[in-house]
Amino acid sequence: MFIQTESTPNPATLKFLPGREVMGEGAVADFPTREAANRSPLARALFDIPDVARVFFGSDFISVTKKDGDWKQIKAPVLGAIMDHFTRGLPVIESAAEESDDSAQYGEADPEVVAQIRELIDTRVRPAVAQDGGDIIYKGFDGSSGIVFLHLQGSCAGCPSSTMTLKNGIENMLRHYVPEVVAVEAV
Repeated sequence: MFIQTESTPNPATLKFLPGREVMGEGAVADFPTREAANRSPLARALFDIPDVARVFFGSDFISVTKKDGDWKQIKAPVLGAIMDHFTRGLPVIESAAEESDDSAQYGEADPEVVAQIRELIDTRVRPAVAQDGGDIIYKGFDGSSGIVFLHLQGSCAGCPSSTMTLKNGIENMLRHYVPEVVAVEAV
């Protein structure tokens, strides 16, 4: 098994590509803490490695964020844990029933405007963010203030350039295509 690695805009995060499906098309799983990793044998194995701070599974990649340490010392154990997991044929997620419902909505808005915003995020933003080892989730749109609320996951969470991505990239694009959008905020 050959696992490729890619750097991300977040220097604390590396993207690991095992050459096979991890979560499947359109599916993601974010483990911001060791406690959140209970439903995933792979995430638990990765958190057993000292200095692993966050684990994120995309459709065909795994993003690992380190606390401190140097990638030179952390990368080999991460590669070993991923290889061991897949060669043993273990499930990535043990049970989807334990997933927390994080579907809080922020504000109310015209359903047509929300549909436009969701389509732009799903077709233009999410694929680009996935290239960088992360994901972005639509949380809501407050029609009265014009604010779109988004949740950053994976390498995007805590990335030094995430504010620039939100404001200069996503906000400008949404404002261009959807005049009702005034601003974008991370939640």
